[in-house]
Amino acid sequence: MAKYLAQIIVMGAQVVGRAFARALRQEFAASRAAADARGRAGHQSAAASNLSGLSLQEAQQILNVSKLSPEEVQKNYEHLFKVNDKSVGGSFYLQSKVVRAKERLDEELRIQAQEEKEKEQVPRT
Repeated sequence: MAKYLAQIIVMGAQVVGRAFARALRQEFAASRAAADARGRAGHQSAAASNLSGLSLQEAQQILNVSKLSPEEVQKNYEHLFKVNDKSVGGSFYLQSKVVRAKERLDEELRIQAQEEKEKEQVPRT
């Protein structure tokens, strides 16, 4: 009886192990495909998120910007920076968040401009 129980446990562990390994391989393949789809800009954008500590979406929410336009970013930044100034009763923490959000969006705008410049430089055959 104990022999059969041990065989059932071993077989069950093998089945679960194979399923886990297959799922892990599929996840790695999907992750690789997503990274390839994002291309080089995705890597730069991810690096910018890591450096600033804010994702692009967080920065857009903080500055209340729906699409990336330098004018809208600057206008909202100036307003929120003045409103959160400590001398007018604002919060230094919120003001610093506004500054970090603007830095993150400026970096994203720089990346987009660089991509456009590279696309224009690619010779057409």
